[in-house]
Amino acid sequence: MKLQGIRVLDLSLFLPGPHFTMMMADHGAEVISLEPPGGEPVRHIGLQQNGESVWFRNVFRGKKSINLNLKSSAGKAAFLKLCENVDVVVEAFRPGVVERLGIDYKSVMQVNPKIVYCSISAYGQTGPKRLQPAHDLSIQADSGAVFINEGQDGKPAQPAMPVADMAGSLMAFSGVLMALLRAQQSGEGDYIDISMQDSLIAWYSNAMGSVFAENRSPKPKHERSWGGAAMYGIYETNDQRYLTLGGSEVKFAENLLTALNRSDLIELCKQPPGDVQNPVKTFLKESFGAQSLAFWSDFLAKIDVCWSPVRELNEAMRDEHTLSREMLLTDKHGNQHLGVPIKYAQEPANPNFDLPSFSQHTREVLAQIGYSQDDIEEMKTARAFSE
Repeated sequence: MKLQGIRVLDLSLFLPGPHFTMMMADHGAEVISLEPPGGEPVRHIGLQQNGESVWFRNVFRGKKSINLNLKSSAGKAAFLKLCENVDVVVEAFRPGVVERLGIDYKSVMQVNPKIVYCSISAYGQTGPKRLQPAHDLSIQADSGAVFINEGQDGKPAQPAMPVADMAGSLMAFSGVLMALLRAQQSGEGDYIDISMQDSLIAWYSNAMGSVFAENRSPKPKHERSWGGAAMYGIYETNDQRYLTLGGSEVKFAENLLTALNRSDLIELCKQPPGDVQNPVKTFLKESFGAQSLAFWSDFLAKIDVCWSPVRELNEAMRDEHTLSREMLLTDKHGNQHLGVPIKYAQEPANPNFDLPSFSQHTREVLAQIGYSQDDIEEMKTARAFSE
């Protein structure tokens, strides 16, 4: 597999860090998670299945679990000794914590100059908000994402997806892989400062027209992707189901409106999104609202137009196409897992569905880096780690 031989020491919790290091594990990396006393919090969050939380299963598969008391001299010494033998360190403490603990990049670089050290935080390691606590919703709100996620009632809607968390995960993943490639070429490691807010803002490529061109915030209902375009929106059917039109290109408007015997409305779809397209939106709302979703599914299947039913999440996960793409996996115990989105032709991912118990591998990892059994017992007695 692509990352065979890469060792990762992960101190992060919850979603951004654990998600991207799990992706590394899926592709062959050895990921050692250093859990705090009591373990990764998501072990205990949300619905449980066969003794494990579903959330934990979807960020922790294939990893090893260790515990070290980083406030003890023995625990800190073991951490730095372990860093001599890993390629990547990931942490997601509030800025300044790793410096106070003496496990920051400068300290780790002293024992391993080739280390790739990735810090993930809400606002980054610099700037006036660097110490401000925040999770996904706060970041989305502070970055404008909640504003543009306006509901049809004109009020900001609660975002359904943790896009700031996931943007941070994917940016960290990309940054670490680039740094590893450079380290292999130059023998030099690097420090990566990942801000969840930076990562989310970087996703705004198609949202910045009014901000950059006219120095104003957009009016969401007037924008192509947020309700301003008749051919890019959500419509209700007469059985209280919904469908979406998801392609505002003129060719799709021509195909659909011709099939609906309203080719006179095509010209309006050539205009910029906004109120000018309201007659088209009204017609489509009335048309789709007159028949069932099943009717429109048959009708639209015969037309070259971007559309999809609004599926419930459970329904979507068990869709024939989703299953064919192996995005829903089942282990030997019958537990279900999210699949791997990166599909290589050569050396594809091989997810390991085993989940470690808390601190399951602490003794094993300490022995691998040179601690004797007596040393390990002495550390245990001194509370340098928990089991």
